[in-house]
Amino acid sequence: MGEAMKRSEINDIMAKADDFMRSFGFVMPPFAYWSPGEFVDRKDTARAVIDGRMGWDITDYGQGKFDGLGLFLFTLRNGRLSDLQKGGGMCYAEKLLISKTDQISPMHRHYLKAEDIINRGGATLAIELFGSAEDGSCDPNAGGTVMCDGIVRDFAPGEVLRFAPGESVTLMPGDWHAFWGEGGDVLIGEVSTVNDDETDNWFREPLGRFAEIDEDVDPTHLLVSDYGKWLG
Repeated sequence: MGEAMKRSEINDIMAKADDFMRSFGFVMPPFAYWSPGEFVDRKDTARAVIDGRMGWDITDYGQGKFDGLGLFLFTLRNGRLSDLQKGGGMCYAEKLLISKTDQISPMHRHYLKAEDIINRGGATLAIELFGSAEDGSCDPNAGGTVMCDGIVRDFAPGEVLRFAPGESVTLMPGDWHAFWGEGGDVLIGEVSTVNDDETDNWFREPLGRFAEIDEDVDPTHLLVSDYGKWLG
């Protein structure tokens, strides 16, 4: 484990991310700007936000190297696993992400989630891909097939696909992927089936999904990983 992220650093990342998203015309929903106290006061009417773990999510994967190994995310909406299991209802989720220049989101796959990863603006989005072995692990010798804006594309093991603003890729459960911004920071959209970051991430290396936090200052806004402590 690396050093914990300081809360002051997280507050600063939030502010800069909000400016970056607004520069492309994206504005967060009202609950994004609640103070911790406002969230506590509204927690009874905001159960869908809390239970769906919608909101701010900043991670260094527990390694203490955010600029090199990290990701900014904001979950805008998230459905219900029970609806997905019964085959009807709110079966979808949506996020905005920011990958900084050469900031790696490490190699991982999902057990359940299918997702469209969309370059919403900025520099080039680079995505490295592998297929799965029979046991589901990352197979260094396996390629596969993905859909890029509806067009079938084969990839070789470890091939890096690059996406300009407006371009996207559809990743299915079992598609191993890592990604980063190339030549600058990238605003990324994610549209997917129901999202569960507690149980639906399988990392190739032993990593944590959420950051450890050094509470050197008060939070400007709560992270989804703060909800258990603050909101019950």
